[in-house]
Amino acid sequence: MFSVLQKKIASPVLYTFPIKHLSLTSINCNTSVGIPFAKAKEGSFVQDAPHLENSFEGDAFLKRNLERLLPNEVYSDVKKELSVFGARVATDIYRLGRECELNPPYMKLKDAWANPHNRVVTCESWKELKRLSAREGIVALAYERNPKHQGFSRLIQMSKNYLYYPSSGLYSCPLAMTDGAAKTLEVSGLKDHEAYRNLTSRDPERFWTSGQWMTEKRGGSDVAGGTETLAVQDPSSKNMYRLYGYKFFSSATDADVALTLARIVDPSTGKTTAGTRGLSLFLVHVDQPSNLHLIRLKEKLGTKQLPTGELLLDGMNAELLSPPGRGVASISHMLNITRLHNASGSVSAMRRIISLARDYSNRRVAFGKPIRNHPLHVRTLADMELECRAGFILFAEAARLLSLEESGAASNDQQQLLRLLLPLLKLYTGKQCIKVVSEGLESFGGQGYMEDTGIPVILRDAQVTPIWEGTTNILSLDVLRAVAKTEGQVLIAYYQRIQGVLDSSANPSLSECYSLLERYRSQLLSFAQNNPDKLEYVARDFAFGLARTLAGALLLEHASWSGAVESDVAAAERWLTQRDLVAQSLVVEQISNRCLTSFQKLDEALVFDGYDAKHLLSPLF
Repeated sequence: MFSVLQKKIASPVLYTFPIKHLSLTSINCNTSVGIPFAKAKEGSFVQDAPHLENSFEGDAFLKRNLERLLPNEVYSDVKKELSVFGARVATDIYRLGRECELNPPYMKLKDAWANPHNRVVTCESWKELKRLSAREGIVALAYERNPKHQGFSRLIQMSKNYLYYPSSGLYSCPLAMTDGAAKTLEVSGLKDHEAYRNLTSRDPERFWTSGQWMTEKRGGSDVAGGTETLAVQDPSSKNMYRLYGYKFFSSATDADVALTLARIVDPSTGKTTAGTRGLSLFLVHVDQPSNLHLIRLKEKLGTKQLPTGELLLDGMNAELLSPPGRGVASISHMLNITRLHNASGSVSAMRRIISLARDYSNRRVAFGKPIRNHPLHVRTLADMELECRAGFILFAEAARLLSLEESGAASNDQQQLLRLLLPLLKLYTGKQCIKVVSEGLESFGGQGYMEDTGIPVILRDAQVTPIWEGTTNILSLDVLRAVAKTEGQVLIAYYQRIQGVLDSSANPSLSECYSLLERYRSQLLSFAQNNPDKLEYVARDFAFGLARTLAGALLLEHASWSGAVESDVAAAERWLTQRDLVAQSLVVEQISNRCLTSFQKLDEALVFDGYDAKHLLSPLF
């Protein structure tokens, strides 16, 4: 039997090099060594590059989800706009984005005669992307609340943003912050504010973008412990202040305005309030050269198209937006929007690399046949597609729920589920994006590693998605905070959403999937109920389990829809039957039955084995 297996796996064609295929221009005999010598010749073969497709028409899963989620007349109208936009994303918009990558921003502090400039210089394509974004309504769509969208403006806007992101030259990042700023102004009752009107405008001459200046030297996510910027009240105006501080990560430094946190100085004592209660939210206009000093632009792994800088605020004029001491609470809506945008970037990066890889599989011939005819290669692409679909269906659900909330149609359960879903969505898609895009680079062989192909930038830019707006661990803890603050209501809403899928099970061929879904849900919620003291330790496993299981429910719901096709059913079956959606740490009784302290001590031993400060020689530079 073993000899038969050897014969089946033997592939001499993979390693032989038939001499008869050589084309030699001349052969000389080197008599000293007896080796034929061929004059070098480049040859006529040129590998065809992968092609971009219409990103809407080529994304069958997006189209079917929108058809399922939107009213018929809304989808019929929207699909025309998205199809036209999808073609532009693969042509003129892609060229603009690529030029931004090849011509990154730089600082110009002085001219040749030492006159101060103190500004960021961006390429013309970056400026054109701003104008294009306004005309296309990438932000405005969500705030116009067009009656013809029947309450689904946010879902439509995020679908368009999803198409835009991979070709936008990272202009999608300032748009995410612009959307977040607009949302903050809207929920603060400031829709008449000049900033709100300009942030949501379609007029390229009026359209503003917003930056987000939260991070200081002491930390990013820990704004309560890391914010040292001071706000001194302007005696001539109640809501106007002067800001003094150093902002360490300031994205979109070329924006028109920015939201930032600072501590108000008590005029009577000269002191500030520590912690979260001391933080207030301010709006600043960026064009203040005398009071805003550009220190440097960051040298980043990716997102090089986007100007991210260190800024010194030296008496910068700022308008107080939040009630004093309510800055962190005021940015919660902004974080919801930017985390949704982050997920859009993660999922669309997966979609872009898969789109290119499947086209390339038709163009690349290896071992005598197109690589699409090698089953292992196609299976690898299928695994990537499955992760992409799971991420997308979570993203679509979040956009749907936010549409309902913004149109006043969301139930309490739907609002609670959205509170839980947004951190789950961001952390899960950000992490899986890196895995899928990295795998995708492999499908191009060495060319996937070559910068001038335009492929590696997809991975470099994707690496920011698990980091920006909260790392995976920070968001895992945010999930636990949502559970605690709502006294478990978010988990009840989660239970009910999955129950709705189970109750509507209408496809007998998927019965095993429904049983597995119920089991996974039970494992997660039972662990949470029985081990509240251990949740923080396994917060990441718990969050990933929640995300994967909800994705399974949504894939199953989609597969049971009357318009589902074979690949929809296959995706649900594979997700639920061929993957462990819940980590063993939440299933096996090892953590439940042992002292948590013993696990933490073992973690310490594993991580710091051999670490000794006396062995440290020099700092990283």
